[in-house]
Amino acid sequence: MAGTTELPYLLRAALGEKLDRPPVWMMRQAGRYMKVYRELREKYPSFRERSENVDLAVQISLQPFEAFAPDGVILFSDILTPLPGMGIPFDIVESKGPIIDPPIRSLEQIEKVHALDPEASLPFVGKTLQILRDTVGNKATVLGFVGAPWTLAAYAIEGRSSKDYRNIKAMAFKEPKMLHKLLKKIADSIAIYLRYQIDSGAQVVQMFDSWAGQLSPQDYDEFALPYHKLIVDKVKKTHPNTPFILYISGSAGLLERMAKSGVDIVSLDWTVDMAEARKRLGPNIGVQGNVDPCVLFGPQENIRDRILDTIRKAGGSGHILNLGHGILPGTPEENAGFFFETAKQAHELLAVTA
Repeated sequence: MAGTTELPYLLRAALGEKLDRPPVWMMRQAGRYMKVYRELREKYPSFRERSENVDLAVQISLQPFEAFAPDGVILFSDILTPLPGMGIPFDIVESKGPIIDPPIRSLEQIEKVHALDPEASLPFVGKTLQILRDTVGNKATVLGFVGAPWTLAAYAIEGRSSKDYRNIKAMAFKEPKMLHKLLKKIADSIAIYLRYQIDSGAQVVQMFDSWAGQLSPQDYDEFALPYHKLIVDKVKKTHPNTPFILYISGSAGLLERMAKSGVDIVSLDWTVDMAEARKRLGPNIGVQGNVDPCVLFGPQENIRDRILDTIRKAGGSGHILNLGHGILPGTPEENAGFFFETAKQAHELLAVTA
């Protein structure tokens, strides 16, 4: 693709350019595996303060960039961040995760959910993205992200993380119209939020539907896919050239359906072979992933072999190297560094091992 060499490397790959190696970043890139983050967390124990204070959010977003120089710098935030601006308050309790109290269980509560105005309720997100873009320039691609309607609704209805999702699934099967009303409201606001992130400096965006992998294929078609399409269509209408990534944990059974959403890139977890995923998705969909995060607890020789195997199977273009889920707390920092170093040397390493 001519005329893109002035763009950052990951963005060039996401736009379809064939490059010498895949770009690389990690989901949950900034966080508990880094000593500098843990030290900052001790000083600022509230997650919401860390993510909603512009200076802190910028500092944390840049910690892995300064340490490892990944090809992507992702906004330090949370998928639940826009909820208060829609009338759904939440808190994040250390070691317990997000808490929404009271959970949304009635039509009356759903009626009170309103459209998001990100400039009014989330100005810190816009400012953080602007600073990140100015700071990294073309040395890295700035990524924005959001949660998808099913996952956000699941948090709101369950009130917290869940193992069986019984409350949202009960609503899906007992009161589907009520659930669809909530999903549509969330989808409309998430589209607005994504546009705001792009306008503020995000060059690539990723939507996490973390819990949609718990849906059967037919329920995914009813309760997740239509809202993925709605969001993608709205964002692409105003920002057609911004690459859009979709990630679902446990998505091996849903890949073909994910491709129907209209996204440019499907992010894969480690439960599907990269070569098989490529065949199933077809040549027009890019892929991201999909190294098991636990590989980073093993010897560096194994890390290198797994990275090179993934890159070989992904083919020569349309691949962003990443983990198949977020990097785990306790991951040795030197192994995270080795992951990035190996990825950047992949072209030479593959030539040697061919």
